[in-house]
Amino acid sequence: MAKKYLKRIIYFSLAVAFVITGAWVAGTFNPNDYTVQKIEDEFHKKEMRIIEELGLKEPEFDFSDKVSFINATSTCVTYLNWTTDKGKRVPISIIIAMAGIESAWGTSRFATEGNALFGVRTWSLDTVPHMKALGNPDASWGVKKYKSKCESIRDMIRILNTHPAYEKFREAREKQLETGKWNYRSLLAGMTAWSTNPDYQEIILQTIVDNKLP
Repeated sequence: MAKKYLKRIIYFSLAVAFVITGAWVAGTFNPNDYTVQKIEDEFHKKEMRIIEELGLKEPEFDFSDKVSFINATSTCVTYLNWTTDKGKRVPISIIIAMAGIESAWGTSRFATEGNALFGVRTWSLDTVPHMKALGNPDASWGVKKYKSKCESIRDMIRILNTHPAYEKFREAREKQLETGKWNYRSLLAGMTAWSTNPDYQEIILQTIVDNKLP
């Protein structure tokens, strides 16, 4: 009886070893999503080490007019894209156009007093720093405040990368990353939840064209 159970244990152990070996071979010579993600994560870690070694840090956001605002936003997004996985990067032009429109090119009260470039709302008033709209001080929500304008941009990119409302945007971006060419109209079609203005997509596109955004 003992020999019978011993054989079963040996056969089971061999079967497990076979499955593990097969999975390893499949993942090595025919990479699955997990394997690909692991490789990309390691590459990103190497990028981050290079950034740290070069002493790169979040850039200052200094501006005095629309042109310098565009340049400051572009510099910030470029830095954030460097420190973000390739698949989660957002086109610079879209972020600049949105920041410009939402903050009146950095001159709105939320932008000047709270570094808020996009008017992102929060309902966690007890835990999240925020500002109230002057015309609605008793509202159950507030506009999030940030330590810097670049941090505001980082949060906007996070929202586009994680919120369920922008799944279509992420799907369009994934396809376009494969082709290596941005289609702004297609990307913006996946961001309709951001604004109740039915013309918002066209406004963003026209802003990109009018200001010759990168």
